[in-house]
Amino acid sequence: MKVKLKDIFHSMTSRYGAYSLGAIALVTAIVIVANLIVGQLPETIRNIDLSDTKIYEISETSRELIRELEHPVSITVLAEKDKVDQRIRNFVERYAGLSSDISLEWIDPVLHPSALTEYETQADTLVVACKDTDRQRVVSFGDIITYDQMSYYTTGSMQETAFDGEGQLTAAVNYVTSSRSKQVYYSTGHGETEFSSSVQDLMEKANYTMAEWNLLMNPQIPDDCELFLINGAVSDVTEDEQQGILDYLHQGGRVMVLLPAEAGEDTPNLNAVFQEYGLEKASGYIADMERSYQQNPFYIFPALSLGEELSGGMSSEMVLLINSQGFNQTDPKRDTITTTPFMSTSSSGVLVVDEQDEQQGTYVLGAVAEESISSNSVSGNQTEEDDKEKETDDSGQDAEEQKSRLTVMGTNTMIDANVTDTFTTLENLTLFMNAVGANFGEDTAVSIEPKSLEVAYNTVQYPGLFSLLVIFGIPLVVLGVGFVTWMRRRKA
Repeated sequence: MKVKLKDIFHSMTSRYGAYSLGAIALVTAIVIVANLIVGQLPETIRNIDLSDTKIYEISETSRELIRELEHPVSITVLAEKDKVDQRIRNFVERYAGLSSDISLEWIDPVLHPSALTEYETQADTLVVACKDTDRQRVVSFGDIITYDQMSYYTTGSMQETAFDGEGQLTAAVNYVTSSRSKQVYYSTGHGETEFSSSVQDLMEKANYTMAEWNLLMNPQIPDDCELFLINGAVSDVTEDEQQGILDYLHQGGRVMVLLPAEAGEDTPNLNAVFQEYGLEKASGYIADMERSYQQNPFYIFPALSLGEELSGGMSSEMVLLINSQGFNQTDPKRDTITTTPFMSTSSSGVLVVDEQDEQQGTYVLGAVAEESISSNSVSGNQTEEDDKEKETDDSGQDAEEQKSRLTVMGTNTMIDANVTDTFTTLENLTLFMNAVGANFGEDTAVSIEPKSLEVAYNTVQYPGLFSLLVIFGIPLVVLGVGFVTWMRRRKA
């Protein structure tokens, strides 16, 4: 019996079986060890973003902010971890893994209800805080994954519209690590267009505090104003308002003007401000057949000439302007002013005054005018205190140079919701926010747009000749090849 058992274990079959069993055990051990090792890797390495809209992808803007953090930041998630949406959980862990200066903590409010009182918030929220600045911001899960509320009344369920994980977290980190918000005023009283919710959200994310100011009531722009915005004013400013704007610029202020899409009455007083800074407003609308959308000459893709301060975060550099007004560049009133266009038509641009009057040429659709302010820049506009600020310091070096800045765009459709929501792949809002940020010396505004969660269908929106190729071309080619093959075999 012992001999038979020994023969069994020394047979060829038993040896192959032992080898197979050993190989299986070895592979199983390798897989288990590999899983344990991978499980300890950071979230940024462990998870690969395979989503259609790359919701887990973190832009260079956020990465640069995180790399330059001067204060440690904590992210506290007040929620039951196992019940949190997988997308939010993955993104938060991926985001926190970008830097050792960002700590992540999960607190279950069911087990620790006092945490809600401590952070003065509710469950299903993120609390981003910085002890050094004593600032914190609360981000709700509802702000990260947004829904179309109106779809409930038509379909009975709310549809997801966007994922704003990066935008909300980056805005919160920027806020808690900054010493203060930047004050932006926008004009009212001249038929101005209200800013869309998308623009307001981006301005808030960039840590800008928005407040309205009626120049007609008080033509003097507030001392704490760091940027004054005029969005689509259809009526002219008064002479007092004009002087208030010029005084603000002469003292180193920053003004940004977006002209209305529907030009109303003439605006000679506002035009005089442009004229002083080397921009003569053309009377009429601008058309451009060479750089138009679907052969509509008033839907213009302007030629962009963006410096470093305006090009941040822009990849395609495709911007759409509808019903834009334009400018001719002229000599500014003073040699200290430098005017630089950043949006213009092609050489085939046309100024359309009426059906009988068209003037062809290259027109400016967006420009920046800067002036270095000194005691001799503008006579009569500088006080003795301003002169003292420009005197040299003890080291013999000039005091910090102050610059005024006027930014002008030919139409406020640049940031109109009907344009930015319809053409989501364009970079209108990115360029606008870069232009705003440049007033504060920021190459790129720390403001990230939400990423769409709408279903992406594999269709061609404007098929044109492509549809003819698919419907007729390919079938004819297949039939032709089949016919030739049949003829050859028939003759063989």
